[in-house]
This record gives sequence, structure tokens and C-alpha cells, in this order.
Amino acid sequence: VKAGNASMSIVQTTRHGKPAYRGSLVTRGNKRVDDIFVLRDTLLCYSGTDLAPMYFRKGAHEGKRYTVDEVKFSYQNGKCIVDQQRTLRGNTDKHHDEMPVCVYDMLSILLQARSYDPTEYKPGQKILFSMATGRAVEKQTLIYRRKENYKAENGVTYRCLVFSLVEYVGEEKKEKEVITFYITDDRNHLPVRLDMYLNFGSAKAFLTDIKGNRHPLTSIVKER
Repeated sequence: VKAGNASMSIVQTTRHGKPAYRGSLVTRGNKRVDDIFVLRDTLLCYSGTDLAPMYFRKGAHEGKRYTVDEVKFSYQNGKCIVDQQRTLRGNTDKHHDEMPVCVYDMLSILLQARSYDPTEYKPGQKILFSMATGRAVEKQTLIYRRKENYKAENGVTYRCLVFSLVEYVGEEKKEKEVITFYITDDRNHLPVRLDMYLNFGSAKAFLTDIKGNRHPLTSIVKER
């Protein structure tokens, strides 16, 4: 059952006078499922042109719960300084961390993953990184899954690289997928498909059009 819509965009802009990328992801459940589970999520991130995170905000209305996560990133003396807070039912919890490594958020890690050179990657290879969740800085795992041909909404079939953001739950640390995303296997690394796994189902976003790509689309397997 189609329970709603999701859309994702990445544009070049400025933040506080500095060149930046702005990423946004919006998911909206429809009235057919609102009586079962309300979903209204809006994610926003700013990253520098070197892909260092600058700012992240997530407003999440999920079920009867509404939370706002906000993260501000700064850099000083070789450290990534992370100030984050979560607001729930009018109560705000704040956290301050100074890390010797770069810290990402749910959206900026997708931008970072697009910058990787996967030439030597093998299926199952794990990439470890630190991510701000709104409450803490946690170690997270990105897994390179495979190459796969995928027909996008624009009717074109692309050779894609498939990555998964996972977490480990329970005493047995069982692997649980959080987000799976497909990017073109060329120098553009354009997002073609995004699957987010929720408590009651999944939200998906699909590529519909490409304009202004910087490099040739050598990942095209079959034109429309």
C-alpha cells in the first residue's frame, strides 16, 4: 500500500557567507494511513564544499510523538565540535562533544559516501564513522553491498553502487538496516534510490530527472 511520498534534493548554496551544499529530505504519510501511524519528517543539512558538516535539523512527527533534533558543527584546533539538542514535549536536552574525527549526520553521511572511490571495494566491506543523533555521538557503520542495475523513474537503467547504513540492536547485536541507497557507478555518484526503514514500514525516494551533471553518465546501461 502506498502510504505517502518522500522527496530528496541537494543544491549548492551558501551558509553564513560560505559556499555550501544544502540537502533536504521530506517524507509525508497520506490520509489513508494517518489513523494507523502519522508520519511527517523533514530533514535539512548544510555541508561545506569539502563535505564537512555545518548544520543539521530533523523535525519528526511519528505516531503521537514529535521531536526536533538540531546539531551545529564547528572546527577548532584539529577537533570537530558538536553541539546538539533534542526537544520532546517541550523539554530540551543538550549535549556538547569535541571529537578528534569528523562527525556526520543522517544526511551529510550520504553526501560523504558519494565522494568515496569504490574501485577497490568488495561486497560486505564496512566503513566506520561517527554520527550525531541529536542525543549523542555514536559509532555507525556503512556497508558497501554490491553493484546492481536499476531502472529509475525516468525510464533509464543505471549501474548503481548500493550502500546500507546499519545499526546493531539487542544483546546479540543483530544487524538492522536503517537506510539503503543506490548511487550511479560513475564520477557523479548521483542518488538514484533511497529506502528508509521505519517502525511500521518503509519510505522510499526515487530519481526522476538529471540536469547539470558535472561528469558524463557512464553508468547508463540502457536508455529509456
